[in-house]
Amino acid sequence: MSMDDSTPTADAPRMPAPRVREFAAQSVGGGFALASALVGLLLGAVIIASAAAFTAGGGKAALIGGGILVVLASFVAMSGLNTVAPGEARVVQLFGRYKGTIRQDGLRWVNPFTSREEISTRVRNHETAVLKTNDAYGNPIELAAVVVWKVEDTAQAVFEVDDFLEFVATQTEAAVRHIAIEYPYDAHDEDDLSLRGNSAEITEKLAVELHARVEAAGVQIIESRFTHLAYAPEIASAMLQRQQAGAVVAARRQIVDGAVGMVEAALDRIAERDIVELDSERKAAMVSNLLVVLCGDRAPQPVLNTGSLYQ
Repeated sequence: MSMDDSTPTADAPRMPAPRVREFAAQSVGGGFALASALVGLLLGAVIIASAAAFTAGGGKAALIGGGILVVLASFVAMSGLNTVAPGEARVVQLFGRYKGTIRQDGLRWVNPFTSREEISTRVRNHETAVLKTNDAYGNPIELAAVVVWKVEDTAQAVFEVDDFLEFVATQTEAAVRHIAIEYPYDAHDEDDLSLRGNSAEITEKLAVELHARVEAAGVQIIESRFTHLAYAPEIASAMLQRQQAGAVVAARRQIVDGAVGMVEAALDRIAERDIVELDSERKAAMVSNLLVVLCGDRAPQPVLNTGSLYQ
């Protein structure tokens, strides 16, 4: 997907449109070219050797000169041979102009006066160092990410940026820091996104921003994941207490919700079976006793009531 066709997010940077795009270079099979060059070398050697049969100085010099030229031309032709392995490409330039890319593996031959730069198109990993930054609430956090990527457009990787390896590393760190300051580590509101609670959504946003940042270099982002996410050591203990308090409150809330449901079911069952008729005061006492039993931390101690509730 090209930068012109993509729709980057509002926070993603707008990179300049690429001035050059990859296309296939004109090349031929290297086997025929190698055989022709070897024949030329043999022919040049034969011509030089046959010069010994001439006694005249002019003819002998001409044969020797012609043989040397044939040998030199064969050597020049052999310099156009390239061995391309799977997962590699050659960016071809002729006097500073881009003449295409060789992606077909095997032995290929191109214009020997061109320069060929080797580019790896294999899948690569880049793991950032542990970065320390602030989240959306201003809390210091530590995080790191790993990005799986590969070169998609070799022409852009060579001509659009100075060093595409360094470019990917720098832009990855910038994207990770930007995502970190946009979202909190833990959201106060359950509906808000957080780095810890919504890792899938945050990872997707990180991949979108990375794609927008490195697409100008002809790089394709395959996957991105956070490998480290934690509060900074200076506030880790305080935040752990906060998380534990939140967990206790959530557990208490769940216990109370369950206890209320059980009390409601008990009152409905008593009324349905007409076991005993309870007025408002007796219902309040029953509800109070059941909630104490169900929500208490310790086992209840039974108390026998030998009197009446109204005395």
